[in-house]
Amino acid sequence: MNKPSKLSKLSIIGYGAGDAANNLAFTTATMFLLVYYTDVAGISAAAAGTLLLAVRIFDAFADVFAGRVVDRAFSKRFGKFRPFIMFGSIPLLLLSVATFSVPQLGESGTLLYAYVTYAALGLAYSLVNIPYGSLAGAMTQDPGERAKLGSARLIGALLVGSGLGIFVAPLIKPGADLQGTFTTITLVFVVIGAALYFFTVLTAKERVHRAVPNVTLKQSVDTLKGNKPLLMLCLSSFFFLSGYLALTSVQLYYLRDVLGRLDLYPVLSITQLVLTLVLAGFMPRLVRTIGKKRVYIYSSLVTVVGGIIIFFTPASQVWIGFSGLLISLVGVLAVNIVVWALEADTVEYGEWKTGVRTEGITYALFSFTRKTGQAVGGALAAYALALGGYKSGGAQTAEAIFGIQIAAGALPAVLTILAVLVMSKYKLTDAMHAEILTEIRARHAGGEGADTAGAGTAGATSDGAGTAGATSDGAAKPLSSTTN
Repeated sequence: MNKPSKLSKLSIIGYGAGDAANNLAFTTATMFLLVYYTDVAGISAAAAGTLLLAVRIFDAFADVFAGRVVDRAFSKRFGKFRPFIMFGSIPLLLLSVATFSVPQLGESGTLLYAYVTYAALGLAYSLVNIPYGSLAGAMTQDPGERAKLGSARLIGALLVGSGLGIFVAPLIKPGADLQGTFTTITLVFVVIGAALYFFTVLTAKERVHRAVPNVTLKQSVDTLKGNKPLLMLCLSSFFFLSGYLALTSVQLYYLRDVLGRLDLYPVLSITQLVLTLVLAGFMPRLVRTIGKKRVYIYSSLVTVVGGIIIFFTPASQVWIGFSGLLISLVGVLAVNIVVWALEADTVEYGEWKTGVRTEGITYALFSFTRKTGQAVGGALAAYALALGGYKSGGAQTAEAIFGIQIAAGALPAVLTILAVLVMSKYKLTDAMHAEILTEIRARHAGGEGADTAGAGTAGATSDGAGTAGATSDGAAKPLSSTTN
């Protein structure tokens, strides 16, 4: 295993550019696809909810498939991960155009087209995003350098998300030519996204030694079934992402139809960007002080407070409702910064247990549960709209407004509480991870094989609070990628 070394600024920026490109497709879909289906394609809220549920669950299985493909692949020239980005990026971006170009083919034909194009987009995204996400762990094992990669990734994605909120969201109003808007935007994103992806390929190189370039199915399964911290993190993330995607899916509806202030969407997006930059700089110090697990739990509780405010605030109290969104945003941002550091820790835990490093399938399982959470959250939000009687293009009834408030406030609060309850049982602390890394490096230095896996003593400190030297590795994921 290579000793920690510094990454060049160019490689860090290049890695961040990759998630900016990812979110040209992903964030556009998570922010606008539900409103596109209901207000442009003419699909009912209930049918759109079922579509989002079914396709996003398919996406979750596509992640597992992509993880296995990645673990089995290896190119001597380009490494394990970059070829997927090279050859998968253009199809991904073109499928984003197709997804936002639903023709009027009758009720059944329109639905079929929407299902097929969104499912194809999800599969293409998995085949690019799984190797992209796995690439960070292969670029460096130094905690500080991983933190830089995570921050670059977060900033790249948030620049895209903020741009969508500032420049696109205000256009989503009754009477506008929304189909023309989405067609133009997605076509422009093909050009920009391709340039960003290839910048990543040229600058982000793999440097971590791997003893097993092509991982077998048995080795993948072995690393997963004994990785209890990963399974706990996956379950907690499922609940958290379900709540967050419910909010994301109806955020525009909440500002437009409940508060009557769609003009506040750009303000929310700018605030999100500023908060991200502040938290990205502040988070490593906070993690060193209290540990990643506590940051995750406390930040989640902040999100719960925001959800409660959103749910109970009357529609006439615009600024109180908007403050609830901002409070939720702070909690979500903090969780999304620290969760990818926690995921990176579980990769090394699996290697410590089995002697085989499997970034692809580990990332894929984690992404699988997050995608499943996104599916459930998006569907629950759409069903809440349908139960409230939401109708496109006009003033909403009190019942419809209540449905939006349930999706934006009550659902995120309840589901995030469940996420906290699961995470309270998480045992892979920063202190334990630091000892695991030391043992793995000692094995490689001494030439030990996989037969020594799991024989170490790192578990002896599993209840520790964490050490300062091993807390800032891997730092970030954007809200929407959230997605991923």
